Amino acid sequence: MSSKKSFIGSFFKEMKMVGALAPSSKFLAKKMLKHVDFAQAKLIVEFGPGNGVFTKMILEKMLPDAQLIVYELNDTFFEKLKKDITDPRVILIKGSADSVADYVKTHNLGEVDYIISSLPLANFPKTLIESILKASDLVLKKNGKYIQFQYTLTSRRHLKKKFKDMSLNFALLNLPPAFVYTCTKK
Repeated sequence: MSSKKSFIGSFFKEMKMVGALAPSSKFLAKKMLKHVDFAQAKLIVEFGPGNGVFTKMILEKMLPDAQLIVYELNDTFFEKLKKDITDPRVILIKGSADSVADYVKTHNLGEVDYIISSLPLANFPKTLIESILKASDLVLKKNGKYIQFQYTLTSRRHLKKKFKDMSLNFALLNLPPAFVYTCTKK
């Protein structure tokens, strides 16, 4: 099954988990990764990679000794990623993003430089959003960045509450156009 067909199928099957009808564009990926200093990043986390558009771009730019922890909960996407992404720097986890602090602590991985999130926060209950953002804040190093895209501004309040330093950008060349939040832990 093609990547686009599996994405559309997953959207209709699990609308709460899959936030878009089409995969993210390379234009959105570039905006999402614009503030990532790949020359310094040793530990990057990705939430909700879907078909891996951002994952592949991150791997192209990552240092040879850096690690990428990828969280995917959707069965279809997880199996596709498991098949397509064989880079030894990737730790692929089938689980919820709010367990990231437990995983990083248990495996003694240190502090996270960047979290790249494609999670459809607008579809999640408030308690889950707060749990994900709390876990993210716990693992991010000082001045580490949580980068999130959304199709609406409804999650702005949650992000601003957890991360006081936040900038907003817009990716027009995506279907649908998306807002990119870059939040810095202080």
